[in-house]
Amino acid sequence: MTYVGQSTSAAHQQETTPATVKDVIAAYVGLTKPRVIELLLLTTVPVMFFAARGIPALGLVVATVVGGTFSAGSASVFNCVYDRDIDEQMRRTRRRALPRHIVSPRSALVFGFALGILSTVILYIWVNPLSALLSVSANAFYVFGYTMWLKRRTTQNIVWGGLAGCFPALIGWTAVTGQLSWVPVILFAVVFFWTPPHTWALALRYREDYANVDVPMLPVVAPAAEVGRQIVIYSWVMVATSLLLWPVAGTGLVYPIAAAVLGAVFLLEAHRMWGRTKGTESLTEIQPMRLFHSSNLYLSLLFVAVALDPLLTR
Repeated sequence: MTYVGQSTSAAHQQETTPATVKDVIAAYVGLTKPRVIELLLLTTVPVMFFAARGIPALGLVVATVVGGTFSAGSASVFNCVYDRDIDEQMRRTRRRALPRHIVSPRSALVFGFALGILSTVILYIWVNPLSALLSVSANAFYVFGYTMWLKRRTTQNIVWGGLAGCFPALIGWTAVTGQLSWVPVILFAVVFFWTPPHTWALALRYREDYANVDVPMLPVVAPAAEVGRQIVIYSWVMVATSLLLWPVAGTGLVYPIAAAVLGAVFLLEAHRMWGRTKGTESLTEIQPMRLFHSSNLYLSLLFVAVALDPLLTR
């Protein structure tokens, strides 16, 4: 329990040092997990371009982005409030606002509700009711389904909990079309199958942290070789699903070429990591963060291809 003592000491030191206005603002921004929001918006805006078969209306994009940002930020704030006990003990999270006592849990809750309400109003009025409903559903599932129920109970926590992060693809599509179809469902599924390899690579790097707080991430309860095997399985399904968009949506050649090349590179990296796990549990040898960073690049470039395809093949 070394990390518990270190985090408590850090929090105590922070309590004795008055926070500046800049510190407080940074703390509230940090509660929204901006890097997570970036990934979520990355799967929203390109889908809007694809749905519009070109450039969507600027006002609609702005409203969707602002509403989506507030919604994702709200869910992250609630997650930080509920998980503040384990965040204080983990190296990766103990510098967040609540473990450092810069923001009180009550203030964070008010902030989270305010963001959630603003998000719903913006999406309902300036986008459409369906997009607002999907946003609220994603927020609720992340908070109640993943954070409060799945995360501390099952190794499948991130598999099913990751559903919340798939909703932006649906929201981007419905923002433009006002209805659902198989096209955004396929992109929803791509993100669903992408989430386990992405998250398990990170969880493998911080498996001691998760073990210390009794969160049963797969890398905590299974050997690294099994984690690598599961990552490879999900990666193959993810790449196969990404290629389905070509025949279902009738894309041009830009998207399938990009999906095939990016998929091949990602599969190579996943197989290489799996190979490095055989016969060792050493993170220095396994290098899980290589796959984590590759997963970010894969998703980013794949959805850039989604946006560019209708622009380059009209």
